Amino acid sequence: MRDKQNKPKTIRIILQVFIFFMAFLNIGQTFATEQTLHYFPSGPIYDYRWKLLELVLKHTEQKPNSFHLEPYTEDITQNRGISLLQSGAIDVIALGTNAEREKQVLPIKIDILRGIVGFRLLVIRASEQAHIAQMDAQSLRKNLMFGLNSQWADLPIMRANGFSVVTSSDYENLFVMLAAGRFDAFPRGLNEAQMELDQRKQNYPQLAVEKTKALFFPYPVYFWVNKNNTALAQRIERGLKLSLQDGSFQKLFESYHASEIAKIKKEKREIIKLNNPILPAGNSSPDTSWWWPKQDKGVTY
Repeated sequence: MRDKQNKPKTIRIILQVFIFFMAFLNIGQTFATEQTLHYFPSGPIYDYRWKLLELVLKHTEQKPNSFHLEPYTEDITQNRGISLLQSGAIDVIALGTNAEREKQVLPIKIDILRGIVGFRLLVIRASEQAHIAQMDAQSLRKNLMFGLNSQWADLPIMRANGFSVVTSSDYENLFVMLAAGRFDAFPRGLNEAQMELDQRKQNYPQLAVEKTKALFFPYPVYFWVNKNNTALAQRIERGLKLSLQDGSFQKLFESYHASEIAKIKKEKREIIKLNNPILPAGNSSPDTSWWWPKQDKGVTY
């Protein structure tokens, strides 16, 4: 009798152990299928780009097909980043476009920064504020030397529009060069200039954002993946479109750029509009309505 009474209890225990074991296997499978995506570039001025990618991936998440984002932490140039994307060591990059990049890797052609990087403020030596404020557009081109990274896509834009430019392949060295007087102005995106100076104010207290001028040129920034990774490209594109539809893309953009949006509404600057001859066919001019709804007339040359 005792064996008969214990038999149902034994079966229940076996079933519980089996269910627990299967649940453990499923958890293991979920972790095993979580994919790490390495991204470039990283650092405080790029945080928004990767928060947006997180948002995009959540919009399209289908477990166990989940992703974990990690920065590629080695100090590399943009060209090296492109090469590592091609080799598979990096999975996603977020940079501006040009014809060479579009041949090498696959862009998702939805501008993630809504043109804000193409609105360039000038980082200068503070002692030059009054001097530069008196210049017109032609004087800027004729009398100022600009500094840029030799691998940035905006270098040929500046040169094509008649600006004199010196270069360095080392981003940090450009602040050293400017402080030392080796050039006069370092154009940085509206969302970059003040943040970069705030991070370096102890080392370069003599540098400041120029108060009266800005450059603007069409400069879309995209997510890019390896040309063979069309599944990831399609997922990112779908997530971007979904986040545009539900407003979460715009909400994230505005939360990260609130101070810049407020400044542009109250500041009065001469906007010098430039052509972008390196913008490949098939790339639309950025929609700036989220942050610059009423564009200043400015000067084009």
